[in-house]
Amino acid sequence: MTQRFGIDTSILVRLLTGDPELEFARCSRRLTRLIEDDGAEIFASNQVIGEAYVAVQHHYGVSKKDCRAGLEDVLRSGLVTPLGGDATLTVLKETGGAGLLDRLIAADYAKAGMDVLTLDRKMAGLADARLL
Repeated sequence: MTQRFGIDTSILVRLLTGDPELEFARCSRRLTRLIEDDGAEIFASNQVIGEAYVAVQHHYGVSKKDCRAGLEDVLRSGLVTPLGGDATLTVLKETGGAGLLDRLIAADYAKAGMDVLTLDRKMAGLADARLL
């Protein structure tokens, strides 16, 4: 049976920033070993992706655009897969209107077959979202 793991925000931030270098190398090496030697699958939830997005902007001064691009690179690298699948990768490319966190929230609800109720007009503009 394939082992499946979900990472936390600290791992995604490390992979996204490469900082500090030694910790990044160790983290990458360990994930690679789990995948190659044990056949494991490694996932990042939308919550982890959203937290990493905010943390990297705040602590590393990375722009929203660059942070989105970096997240997409990491999530396509083969080390970590978005738990939300291709829908999450699509969300990372979408701009204008609702922000990334709102889009990740809506994607989680959509995956569960639910629409979103919101008081935020921009979020209400998303497909399957409705202003309360």
